[in-house]
Amino acid sequence: MCDQTFLAITFGPCDNCSQNKPLMNIYLKNEPINYCSLCVELMACQGLAKGETIHTLKTESETLKAKLEEERAKLHDVELHQVAEKIEALGQFVMKTRRTLKGHGNKVLCMDWCRDKRRIVSSSQDGKVIVWDAYTTNKEHAVTMPCTWVMACAYAPSGCAVACGGLDNKCSVYPLSLDKNENLAAKKKSVAMHTNYLSSCSFTNSDMQILTSSGDGTCALWDVESGQLLQSFHGHSADVLSLNLAPSETGNTFVSGGCDKKANVWDMRSGQNVQSFETHESDINCVKYYPSGDAFATGSDDATCRLYDLRADREVAIYSKESIIFGASSVDFSLSGRLLFAGYNDYTINVWDVLKGTRVAILFGHENRVSSVRVSPDGTAFCSGSWDSTLRVSVRFRFSGESDLRNILYSMVLLFTGIRDYRW
Repeated sequence: MCDQTFLAITFGPCDNCSQNKPLMNIYLKNEPINYCSLCVELMACQGLAKGETIHTLKTESETLKAKLEEERAKLHDVELHQVAEKIEALGQFVMKTRRTLKGHGNKVLCMDWCRDKRRIVSSSQDGKVIVWDAYTTNKEHAVTMPCTWVMACAYAPSGCAVACGGLDNKCSVYPLSLDKNENLAAKKKSVAMHTNYLSSCSFTNSDMQILTSSGDGTCALWDVESGQLLQSFHGHSADVLSLNLAPSETGNTFVSGGCDKKANVWDMRSGQNVQSFETHESDINCVKYYPSGDAFATGSDDATCRLYDLRADREVAIYSKESIIFGASSVDFSLSGRLLFAGYNDYTINVWDVLKGTRVAILFGHENRVSSVRVSPDGTAFCSGSWDSTLRVSVRFRFSGESDLRNILYSMVLLFTGIRDYRW
């Protein structure tokens, strides 16, 4: 997303020629070095065979890439919506906003649910990170960061800590306690350090490790306690805007998307890029695994969301309409995986039937760009954050065509439980 991209210009002595020039931050065997553009070009030319040039090698790589795409296309014999033709359509359904969380002084950039299904952490351009009780709308904790544009935040699996970061290039972890008056800033622990802004962060399946992505074009795995870099991931040629960990207790893969229009799947143990998908026409703003872990969805500035099957190694569905001309900034699946929620820059949230590829609902209410959408861990509620400085917690009210008796009973459940809901 272009208006969330910030360039860090480095000027200083080149590690190779020692001359003061604009520097390029690159990695050799996972070690960062700062070379000027001339030294980078000379280094690239070293080891070339007789008659080889960078241009010929680039042409050869493009030819091999085209052959791979041809072989992949041969396996593309049927579309997802064709396979799902006999499946009953969902029909239109209605969602109701049950809570509106107000307290940020500027754009809400990111949010995440706690696994207790009640608390939410959000970060904003105002430099604040707030922990909310989504049921009472009370603020339980608030932290003021040393910079504005806090672009990433995440809850720890235990619910006892939150991580956040942004233009400070760092990922900071704050332990939480029952004392709401406690000074969290005093317990701040700086875990990760990138050479450009932090765009996304996510704890692994424990509180002890955290994944980060950055505008420096890399992702990294860190040890929370020591702050040590455990593994770095290099393969994007531009800013990495989003990442998502595979939904498995022993998940050792994650997916990332960025400004190079690529979605890459990584092996956390080896640091290798095991799969790569490049069918979007613009920046990939968000990536999200399908609940089974066999596929993932992306949202892009090209105004489309797409579904990629990891087993078939290809794109299997595109979610778009001619009337949608604004980019998708965030996506998330319902608990069953049948619905895909996508927040757009036109202030709306579109709900897609994953199998049929049709839009089943449009959610209104926000007064500015929708920056983040998340379904609660138990699938009973849905939260969206926006540049209008608010978060809205919604539940499914009904599907069209449901019986009146069921709708009456359903309304009674909502009346007595507030934000509780049946899973969709």
